[in-house]
Amino acid sequence: MSDGRPVLVFDSGIGGLTVLREARVLMPERGFIYVADDAGFPYGGWDEEPLKQRIVTLMGDLLERYRPEAVIVACNTAFTLVGADLRAAFHGVPFIGTVPAIKPAAERTRSGLVSVLATPGTVRRAYTRDLIQSFASQCHVRLVGSENLARMAEAYIRGDAVADADILAEIAPCFVEKDGLKTDIVVLACTHYPFLANVFRRLAPWPVDWLDPAEAIARQARRLVPASDMEDHPEEFDRAVFTSGRPDFSTRRLMQGFGMRTV
Repeated sequence: MSDGRPVLVFDSGIGGLTVLREARVLMPERGFIYVADDAGFPYGGWDEEPLKQRIVTLMGDLLERYRPEAVIVACNTAFTLVGADLRAAFHGVPFIGTVPAIKPAAERTRSGLVSVLATPGTVRRAYTRDLIQSFASQCHVRLVGSENLARMAEAYIRGDAVADADILAEIAPCFVEKDGLKTDIVVLACTHYPFLANVFRRLAPWPVDWLDPAEAIARQARRLVPASDMEDHPEEFDRAVFTSGRPDFSTRRLMQGFGMRTV
């Protein structure tokens, strides 16, 4: 049992809400601090060293301020780059990472054709290629790095119009036909992308399994975070923090829909 300290969920923007939603189901007794580094969004186009320095410095400030029980890094781009550095720098803090769900995709595919839809940063990572080598060497894995899809997902979830043609252009490279077989699994390797999953299904040239890792991340968090002995849910912790300090009205309204106060 523990004293009910919050769980901190970190993302470059609002994509980590897909993970937060699942984590709150599995850890209802916990309070959450959601941190969106919107001042640095999107991470996909950053050079590695400046981004690494930014995240490690920011995380140090967040740990000192909120003293969380654990941290969920709900961002593939961030964790594949800096996960090891965070664990080395902040001993004793459990970090639950988000990495492309390549292993389960390789286990489930029937055609052997798997695509990984990610940001350019995640596609570039040696971490991602090591996952393929370790768990999917018998599969044909296509890495698709989208420059624009995270922004589109943020716009879509806020209620802005996003053209079908623009979304289709981003996901079309995921669909491969080879030797009479077709891609049957697309790994959503950015936590923003599940917001668009229904649009993806509608626009896809054929049905595939869109693999969303949010539930698996939440299950891992539940395994690592002890049950709280607090009698009541600590409502004071359910709040969202934006590094820009300037979330707009639609973002504030969105956070309210997820039960989070914006500060």
